[in-house]
Amino acid sequence: MCFYIKKEYTYKIRFVQIGEMSKVIRKHIVCYGWVQGVGFRYMASHAANLYGVTGWVRNDPSGSVTMEVQGTEDQIDKVIIAIERGSYVIIEHMDVKPIPVIEHDRDFRTVG
Repeated sequence: MCFYIKKEYTYKIRFVQIGEMSKVIRKHIVCYGWVQGVGFRYMASHAANLYGVTGWVRNDPSGSVTMEVQGTEDQIDKVIIAIERGSYVIIEHMDVKPIPVIEHDRDFRTVG
């Protein structure tokens, strides 16, 4: 088995098998911090389209932002990194959980 070190959300390091990078996965992500009123959803949509990720993003009444993103681990990482680079976006914490892939999901949209 071959392993290499990969940067994960909010700069955590983990080991990943080489083949894991090409597998399509879906994640439910809730972002907390300075995430509403700062262009988060626009950045998420732009980055998702740029990197070929599908799913959706929405503001929550609690002040958090929820996303479901589907793509490879690498594509999803690139979307999160692009959002974090937004001028005013500050992600303090993320709850991330894997969820089942939606077979015919073809675009990324802002909902709500």
